[in-house]
Amino acid sequence: MRQFEVRNQHFDRLFNTPGLMWLGQNTNHFHPHPAVVQAMLDAIQKEEYHAYAPPAGFEELRALILQDLGLRDESVLVTDGAVEALYNVCHTLCGPGDDFVTTDPGWKWPIDFARAAGARTIEIPIYKPEHAYKLTVRQLEEAVSARTRLIYLVDPNNPLGVCYSAEEIEAFTRIARGVGAYFMHDCTYAHFADSHTLAARYYPERAVTIYSFSKWLGLAGLRIGAVVAHPELIERLAAAPPNNLGCNVISQRAAIAGLKIRGQWFPEINRRQRRNQAEIAKAVANVPGMSIAVYPSQANFLVVECIDAGVTPEALCAAYRQRDIMIRQGTYHTPTFGHRFVKVSTTVPEEWADAFCAHLPEMVARARSIGTSGPLF
Repeated sequence: MRQFEVRNQHFDRLFNTPGLMWLGQNTNHFHPHPAVVQAMLDAIQKEEYHAYAPPAGFEELRALILQDLGLRDESVLVTDGAVEALYNVCHTLCGPGDDFVTTDPGWKWPIDFARAAGARTIEIPIYKPEHAYKLTVRQLEEAVSARTRLIYLVDPNNPLGVCYSAEEIEAFTRIARGVGAYFMHDCTYAHFADSHTLAARYYPERAVTIYSFSKWLGLAGLRIGAVVAHPELIERLAAAPPNNLGCNVISQRAAIAGLKIRGQWFPEINRRQRRNQAEIAKAVANVPGMSIAVYPSQANFLVVECIDAGVTPEALCAAYRQRDIMIRQGTYHTPTFGHRFVKVSTTVPEEWADAFCAHLPEMVARARSIGTSGPLF
């Protein structure tokens, strides 16, 4: 059977597993604010879905995204999730002879998008405790050249959860400007960070901000996101996008409602996911050989190192699946360092996080004696 079919069937089984505890995809499973639910119900009852939405998104949503980011002069193109935004940017800006520079680990799909567009990809290793698991200014300086077309930074990093300071972002954008590269700043997890600085603040002419509603607002299955950049670049991205007929109307109504109540709703969401981080960290500390790479994470997940416990990530994931708990193996993010860790999501009900903690000693013991039950993705 073709690999794509196997992958799809794998996730179909997960999705249709009753009571599955999703601790592997960074998705937000806390209950939404009632206003968000009502906005979707209203859109359905009014049958708004019969018409195409405006091609760049509802004007109200575009304005609210800019307001949320603290930007004013940039333009917004609403997309079918942040993934579509990443795809559009990579395919519009990258081509044969170009270099695409990013970190290892990071998020894998933009690398594939850039390669499909013909670019050479350069992955800078950052899984280094001596550098606090961060990209350094020197590393980026040494990786770029006149060939560099696009620098991609997930900030906070997925999967490590590190977040970059204003000084670091300023230095990175200075390097990008020096070689004439675009700087794609993936801010999917920015709302979870204690503080966050946009690259657009220092490099408005060529910074590209990727915005997502999947994680902070919990709309992963509704597929709604955006790309934010200088109006001239948005004009290019809007010329031949993957979707030129407007994004899901119901999703956009939910996003509008979510942005209006974020200030009153999201702080409690972040408090609860930080509580889950703390409980997981305590549980991990009690298992010999296991550790947390970055704590607290500035995103909604933790990297749990299992290599020194004599456990493979794949076996640990397979053991937890027997308890209807889904966690993610490190190789999803990085073939180089993925043998060291699993990733555990924390925007989940407290009972899910507590179940992960309660079963951890048993799952580690079980993982030492079992293999994987088929491929993981």
